[in-house]
Amino acid sequence: MDIKQKIGKRIKELRKSKRLSQEKLSELADIAQNSLSNIETGDNFFTAETLEKIADALDIEPLELFNFGHFKSNEKMLEEINKLLKEHPEKIPEFYRIVKAIIV
Repeated sequence: MDIKQKIGKRIKELRKSKRLSQEKLSELADIAQNSLSNIETGDNFFTAETLEKIADALDIEPLELFNFGHFKSNEKMLEEINKLLKEHPEKIPEFYRIVKAIIV
């Protein structure tokens, strides 16, 4: 996934978390809906001005649009979790309780 796709995916994720349709977000950001659609799919990139409009419409700091570290494969995330737990074995019971609470 390239940077345009990651940013687009992040915008879509944030838009959905705020329960906004593409139509509503494009209206709030004062951009064309097809432009927003192309940004979300990674088919189009945006100017700094558009980035600012989208961030303002989502009521977030622009930097939040670049927070896509969680877009990793499950295998990569499991590797990182295992590494962290090996480095901090005292956290295993706490981690277990959290995971159990989420799953059950």
